[in-house]
Amino acid sequence: MAKKKVKKRKEIKRKLLHKYRLVILNESTFEEKISFKLSRLNVFVTGSLFMITLIGLTTLLIAFTPLREYIPGYSSTRLKREATELTYKTDSLVRTLNYTNKYLDNIRMVLKGDIENTVVNRDSLFQQFILDPASVDLNPIKEDSLLRAEVALEDKYNLFERTIDKKNLVLFTPVSGSISMGFNANEKHYAVDITAVTDSPVKAIANGTVIFSEWTADTGYVIIIEHEGGLLSVYKHNGSLSKYQGNIVRGGEVIAAVGNTGELTTGPHLHFEIWDNGTPIDPLNYIDFN
Repeated sequence: MAKKKVKKRKEIKRKLLHKYRLVILNESTFEEKISFKLSRLNVFVTGSLFMITLIGLTTLLIAFTPLREYIPGYSSTRLKREATELTYKTDSLVRTLNYTNKYLDNIRMVLKGDIENTVVNRDSLFQQFILDPASVDLNPIKEDSLLRAEVALEDKYNLFERTIDKKNLVLFTPVSGSISMGFNANEKHYAVDITAVTDSPVKAIANGTVIFSEWTADTGYVIIIEHEGGLLSVYKHNGSLSKYQGNIVRGGEVIAAVGNTGELTTGPHLHFEIWDNGTPIDPLNYIDFN
């Protein structure tokens, strides 16, 4: 049995190492062009090395060239770039949508006359600012005196407009007439109602931009103008509108006509409101309607 195994191994070795000649001849003249001495072993080794090299080159070609985009399972560079751009655009649109929703909520709050009531403990706010006057040195320092002199000199020759002080703010009268109902925050009537003749011109109280000009079921034709310093003026129950959203108006310019539109009206009049940074204020403190 052992002899048979040894003999079989020798036979396999002989076959693997047995030499063959590969000859390339000219078919017409039978002239020998090229000849190779081969054996089964070196053909197997050479073929294996060639296959390994081919697989390696193919892998490198796919991994490090754009050809990989055509292989199933690999993502496209163009698709990645487009997906990234769409992600940024989506994020921007979501942020813009949130800002727009907040802005529309503020406009809706003005139209409905609703404001948030927050109870604040004033003592808790001022507690942290309580100081002993005797411990405070009120004598001006040198730097403070120099700064005051510099600011006074700049203001003396300042030709530009200064910030409007709402205490001294002068506004145009939107419409002349008698007041049928005044400002009453306790009853959530954040406006004054001025009775006037139908189709009387309604004027803008100051320069600004129209941010709302539409029909509403409760208050009829409504126009809202945004002015400088966070000031909003609201005109409701108009018979018609002369300006539209996005229009720029000047103080005293006709923007609507007195009417009797909307379900909450009792006759021809103008429902007029002023809002200062989201807080309703009494128009009678700034405008004479007589």
